[in-house]
Amino acid sequence: MTPSDSTWTSAVGGRVVTWLRTANELGRRLARPLRGPAARIRERMLSRRATRRSGWRVVAEKEFADHITSIRFLVLLVVIGLACLAAVVSAASFLRESATEASDATSVFLLLFTQSPEQIPSFVALIGFLGPLLGIAFGFDAVNQERSDRTLPRLVSQPIHRDDIVNGKFVAGLAVIGLTLVALVALTAGVGIVRMGITPSAGDVARLLLYLVVALVYMGLWLAFALLCSVLLRRPATAALVAIAAWLVFTLFGTFLASLAADAFSGEGQIAQARTEYSLSLVSPSTLYENSSAALLNPEVRSVGLLLPQDLERAVPGPLSLDQSLLVVWPQVTALVAASVVMFTLGYVAFLRQEVRA
Repeated sequence: MTPSDSTWTSAVGGRVVTWLRTANELGRRLARPLRGPAARIRERMLSRRATRRSGWRVVAEKEFADHITSIRFLVLLVVIGLACLAAVVSAASFLRESATEASDATSVFLLLFTQSPEQIPSFVALIGFLGPLLGIAFGFDAVNQERSDRTLPRLVSQPIHRDDIVNGKFVAGLAVIGLTLVALVALTAGVGIVRMGITPSAGDVARLLLYLVVALVYMGLWLAFALLCSVLLRRPATAALVAIAAWLVFTLFGTFLASLAADAFSGEGQIAQARTEYSLSLVSPSTLYENSSAALLNPEVRSVGLLLPQDLERAVPGPLSLDQSLLVVWPQVTALVAASVVMFTLGYVAFLRQEVRA
């Protein structure tokens, strides 16, 4: 091979290598996604969505950890737990003494939650009375305490959306309430199984799960109301007083106030007065909770509210299935959900419209 031939061969080989490198670079560029305006907008939207999801989760995790380790949570858990334990032990003793009558019931296991001697309220009644305290305890200082400690401007300045703060605080409080409620129901069921030796059926478990959902919505309503008070009122003590006053009015004096209003505004006749009183009592969340719990935990309940003698004569005795029991109390459950959504929406909008100053 002559020197001229070797020179020509090396030149050709160098050009081939250059062409291959150019082709590889072009292929890599074509394989990359387009970086036009539409692609940039899409990436920004995805990054904002990721920040939005992670923002409220971070706030919720921090608030959940604070609630679980707080003295407030431990005190409420011990007080409500002891009350529910006393209720289930009393109910188990009562059912043992009246074993003949209790054996005729459709579900003896569910009687642990609904029956009790006169001295001690039942488990359902205790949750209806003390349950709102959990919601109030975890919501009355959610926002105004941050404002009093001057940490709210620092929290708002973090790279999260402003509504992530109120969303995270509400989710954390609801999670703690749900955990507490599940623990109380499990404790009650365990003690009842040990003392009475009765295991729940699949239908009983399904009814208990639906009751847990209704009770969680009921307590979430009070959590949303306490959160609204925390947003509107500057001082935590004032928010706590307003929330507790509302709890006492609707829980303890709701029936009494409904009776007074029925006497003043209803027409003549006891039936018209009773109907007016029942309609006014539905304004109270505790009445909606009691009606829903009574039908879900007792298959024998075929109707809630005011029943006339002719209604009882037409009723066909017999237990209802789970879907039929849910249909009986569907208006009450819907009202509880709607009230919870309205309360949370009011607090959400009020917080977003407030001015936060350093």
